[in-house]
Amino acid sequence: MNDTPTDPDRVDPALIAGNRLQLADHRATHFQWQVAGGVATVTLNRPERKNPLTFSAYAELRDLFATLKFADDVQAVVVTGAGGNFCSGGDVHEIIGPLIRLSAPELLMFTRMTGELVKNMRSCPQPIVAAIDGVCAGAGAIVAMASDLRFGTARSKTAFLFNRVGLAGCDMGACAMLPRIVGQGRASELLYTGRTLGGEEGERWGFFNRLCTPEAVLADAQAMAAELVAGPTFANGITKTMLQQEWAMTIEQAIEAEAQAQALCMLTQDFHRAYQAFVAKRRPVFQGN
Repeated sequence: MNDTPTDPDRVDPALIAGNRLQLADHRATHFQWQVAGGVATVTLNRPERKNPLTFSAYAELRDLFATLKFADDVQAVVVTGAGGNFCSGGDVHEIIGPLIRLSAPELLMFTRMTGELVKNMRSCPQPIVAAIDGVCAGAGAIVAMASDLRFGTARSKTAFLFNRVGLAGCDMGACAMLPRIVGQGRASELLYTGRTLGGEEGERWGFFNRLCTPEAVLADAQAMAAELVAGPTFANGITKTMLQQEWAMTIEQAIEAEAQAQALCMLTQDFHRAYQAFVAKRRPVFQGN
């Protein structure tokens, strides 16, 4: 890692072509996608229905987050919704209605597809910041949960409402992830009852990292994403990976895994830059390599 990542004398161009993608010009079909300064913003954009998801939107989001692991022009992602709401969940007419007519194999196809979205959000190296205003329900609450950081507003209304439609609360990893965010007892209450978690209560419970005004929540989330982009992005990706993988490790396994991960980070130029900046009494300028 002593050379720049795209040094043609060090890395075969065919390897780069297959593993480093530019997504700034990506054209999304079922939501808005913008990239600026290394920050990608995903905007769920059906405001007239409070931004519900469809089968096609699920599939496109799943595939996009899978592709992000190869993107070298995106170092952080912001997810938000248009029109004062985050996401009302699966579209009642375009998802819920059709599901009641399906047999078990097709239903499992659907639930595996939605679960893959969460898997891909957790496995992509970019930190994900959710900017949440208004309704954040069902699958929308899951997308917020699967993000790394959550910025809300006092009027945010988060509900894991699967119980309200006759389904179990164990949807898209909720029984594994939500207790780790708000605690077992509080997660149990939300998943058993499907009740709404208000913005101020959500901040007290630790679901929201901070509350913002509705007018500023997206800008604040993007500012946080930009701050992460200005940091050591390779190391940030390692941090995200270890936060995810260590859930299933013993303390001894985690300590050894972190020893290996940190040794890898010590090989980066960003680590060298930080030391050189400290000696020169200046702020380091990280470059992600």
